[in-house]
Amino acid sequence: MANEERIVKRSDKLAFMNTGTVEKPVYTRMRKFTDMSTSKNPTEYTRQYVDEDGEETDVTGYSEEKSYGFDQYTNNPVHERIVEITDDELKGDDAIVEIVIVDKSKQTSDGTFAARKRRYTVVPDGDGDSTDAYTYSGSFRAKGAFEKGTAKIASDGLTATYTPSTSSVSSQSSSK
Repeated sequence: MANEERIVKRSDKLAFMNTGTVEKPVYTRMRKFTDMSTSKNPTEYTRQYVDEDGEETDVTGYSEEKSYGFDQYTNNPVHERIVEITDDELKGDDAIVEIVIVDKSKQTSDGTFAARKRRYTVVPDGDGDSTDAYTYSGSFRAKGAFEKGTAKIASDGLTATYTPSTSSVSSQSSSK
């Protein structure tokens, strides 16, 4: 059946980091991560009106954060970038990365997938806390609004090509 429910697997949401340049982006799959979970961290405005018995709450903003953890692998450009930021204690613009999240559960009519691109500041937490493999952990914290688009994943699954939507809406300006 066309409308049959289907579970969305964790592996249906893939992350790709720009390991190229702003002018020539190369979105490389973020492989070998043991953790990549999202916290929306909404900003709330709560108040109680004098003529009502209960409070009202509105969400007035978001400060998305993705926690990460990975086993370090050699010849992995994503790992190399995060390790450089961590080990060299990079700050400011030197600690910013661009990530595209591709949702394989939302395929478009032209064979691409729904995607969102956002810049993040890498906030390292720790490294080396495993005796089996060398690990790194921390979080990616939102550095501005996201952009909606589509992505085509290469046949080898290791890179993606991102295209912004013509009607791209950011999380900080949308009202649903």
